[in-house]
Amino acid sequence: MTLEQETTFKIYDILDTEGLSYFYRGDLTASITDGILALTETNLTKANEPVKVKKRVYTILVEGLQNITRHQDETGTWKSFFGVEQSGEFYYITMANIILNENQKKLTSQLDKINSLEKEELKDFYKKTLMENELSEKGGAGLGLIEMARKSGNKLQYAFKKLDDKWSYFYLRTYIKHNFAAVNSDESHLNFGNIFDLHEQLDKENVLIIFNGIFNQESLINLLSIIESQMAGQAALKKKVFNIMVELLQNIVKHGISPIKQEGNPGLFYISYSKNGYKLHTGNYIKPDKIDSLKENIDKVNNLNNEELNEFYDKRLFNFQIDNNKESGLGLIELRMKSNSNLKYAFKETGEKYTFFTIEVTIKD
Repeated sequence: MTLEQETTFKIYDILDTEGLSYFYRGDLTASITDGILALTETNLTKANEPVKVKKRVYTILVEGLQNITRHQDETGTWKSFFGVEQSGEFYYITMANIILNENQKKLTSQLDKINSLEKEELKDFYKKTLMENELSEKGGAGLGLIEMARKSGNKLQYAFKKLDDKWSYFYLRTYIKHNFAAVNSDESHLNFGNIFDLHEQLDKENVLIIFNGIFNQESLINLLSIIESQMAGQAALKKKVFNIMVELLQNIVKHGISPIKQEGNPGLFYISYSKNGYKLHTGNYIKPDKIDSLKENIDKVNNLNNEELNEFYDKRLFNFQIDNNKESGLGLIELRMKSNSNLKYAFKETGEKYTFFTIEVTIKD
């Protein structure tokens, strides 16, 4: 098992694989922000959430993304972090950006003040802050934090993680319950343990974005838009990454299965970057009895040279006795041909009925 595949399983263990989540790590630009908002809007609509819930989630997202944009690291040393999760009855929105250590005390005081106020008091505090305070050098006066507390109807959770003598990460997490009921802020699922673990894994592997949920055409388009805005390199490289990404995600749709009754197949996708190029990773559930044939197919295409791959592709394509796309293996052959690198894979047992299959494709710059 490779390091990257270990990372996939660690991410799998951290995320709620029966829910929806996507996390972005990197610098935010206007086009990336638009992509994240569009992705969220698509998923809220697909989930048939009430308009009131959609508006609140959307407003908090806008405030959070603006906050990160104002405070992201201009040196490029530390990457901002942003995520949306839907788990059970909750939507969680998490963000992290760097702050000067010397500002931590003031920010803590500001957050504690906001968390001490009730609904009407927050409304008055917002007006007072708007009237009396001048905008800071970064363009805010704490209004965004007040607005997030008002829209969520719950206390803002926060934490700091020291990076060096000058800087720390500031984590902010808020949540909305589907019926808008307030939640006990001491509940264990609101802690930052999993968020720290996930952020550490993303930093370690230089992951750009993770999407965990049901894949459909709209989410694919929005993901492509976000990745296009963040990718470095030539147009030819971007085109190759896009083609392989589409192929991988189609494999989830065609070959994945769902442990619960729902429309579409759940899956995990993330893309990471290194000095040698990009790595695309997907994961999905399969039946355990498919493991041996899948291993055989991948090992087969990995052991062929380019000429043999072309011959094998034509042979499978024109074998009209194979009338089931799932049996042809053309998707795996195309991944191997387009990437010109061996496909890496692994399996994780998740019970008697299902196995989580992950595959990694490297695209060299």
